[in-house]
Amino acid sequence: MKLPPYADLLGLSVEAGDIGPPVLMMPYSTDVMGRPGFLHGGALGGLLEVAAIAALRHALALEDAGDSRIKPINVTVDFMRGGREKETRALGIVTRLGNRVANVEAHAWQDDRDRPIASARMNYLIVRG
Repeated sequence: MKLPPYADLLGLSVEAGDIGPPVLMMPYSTDVMGRPGFLHGGALGGLLEVAAIAALRHALALEDAGDSRIKPINVTVDFMRGGREKETRALGIVTRLGNRVANVEAHAWQDDRDRPIASARMNYLIVRG
């Protein structure tokens, strides 16, 4: 799966897995560091956004609408706890895929997928090609 250029800046990679939406992994480095020992909130928000885009692209490809353009309408990020100096993973989940609008959630975690460090809700306008 081809990720947006911002993913390269964050050092994101797609983890091999099942046939569902991709799980993204962001390694800890000084490039994504905020205050000493913690992730920067902007880097974490970027990870969530790229995970949401990857999940939406995956869902559109399943509908054979992979050439559609998507435009963000709004983004809400909830930070639950500070991300520490370790790998962070994120997964997007398309909760509604309409003809013109999609609703997507994304969750980021470090050690335990059931204990997210941040979540996001995003709405996208879909311009089908």
